[in-house]
Amino acid sequence: MKKSPARNLFLKKAPSKLLERINSSIDVDARLFQEDIEASSVHCKMLIKTKIVSPKDGTKIINGLNQILRDIKKNKIKLDSKFEDIHMNIEALLHDKIGAIAGKLHTGRSRNDQVVTDFKLWIKKHSQIIDNEIKKLQKALIRIAKKNTSTVMPGYTHLQIAQPVSLAHHCLAYVEMMGRNRDRISDCIKRLNENPLGAGALAGTSFPIDRNMTAKLLGFSRPTINSIDSVSDRDFAIEFIFALSLAGIHLSRLAEEIILWSTQHFNFVELPDELSTGSSIMPQKKNPDGAELVRANASNVISNLNNILSLLKGLPLSYSKDLQDDKRLTFNTYDNVSLSLQVMTELMNKIQFNRQAMFQAVEESYATSTDLADWLVKNLHYPFRQAYQITGKIVGYASSKKKSFSNMSLKELQKFDNNISSDVFQVLSPLNSMKSKSSLGGSAPEGVKKSIRYAIKKYL
Repeated sequence: MKKSPARNLFLKKAPSKLLERINSSIDVDARLFQEDIEASSVHCKMLIKTKIVSPKDGTKIINGLNQILRDIKKNKIKLDSKFEDIHMNIEALLHDKIGAIAGKLHTGRSRNDQVVTDFKLWIKKHSQIIDNEIKKLQKALIRIAKKNTSTVMPGYTHLQIAQPVSLAHHCLAYVEMMGRNRDRISDCIKRLNENPLGAGALAGTSFPIDRNMTAKLLGFSRPTINSIDSVSDRDFAIEFIFALSLAGIHLSRLAEEIILWSTQHFNFVELPDELSTGSSIMPQKKNPDGAELVRANASNVISNLNNILSLLKGLPLSYSKDLQDDKRLTFNTYDNVSLSLQVMTELMNKIQFNRQAMFQAVEESYATSTDLADWLVKNLHYPFRQAYQITGKIVGYASSKKKSFSNMSLKELQKFDNNISSDVFQVLSPLNSMKSKSSLGGSAPEGVKKSIRYAIKKYL
């Protein structure tokens, strides 16, 4: 068995098999290999500049690290669980390549600051990837919106049909949600963007290191200011998971609507075959599995957020091994949200909308009732509550006769108020109702077109 380069000789007995099992994180943190090599190379360059390591030895170390990076990318290296994590694996591999000189790399740093530096670099890189994936979903939603500024559909409150809106307006609501998700991710990266490398185990180092140099070369805005805080907190990971969790929740809401709309009761959409499944015994069924699994993924990320909050809440300063689990929770959250984004983007790019069914739902639901009440207020100068009561009686009558507003005569309407004129039919039209909502942020087609132009400029 290979000896760990970090093995403390004070300990006379080797770790038990059980400790090795619970202590090993290589199956999780192996994906940090690129960040670890990048940070180690920068650390070595700083050691050369500060004359802590000679240029000759430093060059050997950097060349060795570069070779390891190439070998890992080409799958020429099998990582060993005996070395606990990716950081010890790379150190052991470097020792195999260049000998005892490899040990000089760890001068002026600890695994504590090494790990958190690598972790921050990973989050920074993958925040950009997730931002781009959210942007792709926004693009798909905006594409639908551009084609459907006058497509009437029911808007809901309490899952009851409330007022007519456009499909474009509905899609743009999710565009705005996704925009805030992008903002939150970007905002948490601003606080994360401090370099912990050089904080050491918790107290700093006596070597004359240059933390400003490593911060600059690694793309951080500045070094961290407190060495204890540098290695002991994971609030940056919590923020990242929180931001992704909200994105997952918004995706789940969209998925839930798609699931409902695909049922025979709504019949608003036809799902792409590629993201649906059939039943094992019922051949007529088309199940919205893709959307359902996006909805399920949201519960996973919420659980991860709760777990990492619980993980941190009772830890005294500074570092404890409990923090090893931060990467598993973060990686799992990222993987879930990333996959959900890709699924929903493909779904929205391929989904087909049943415009007739959506319009019919509006027609049959008296969704322009508020417009009728508003007409009574504007034209007959009734108090709104009086107008509300008259409208309620009209709706009750129409429902009992199984008539839509469009099928009612003026004579029938005047049974409830003699002052109602034929002009009222203008506001009872779902399209006209939608057009009348011309306030900023409303559903009027012209306003929605402006919102689309705004969204394209802001998000794409």
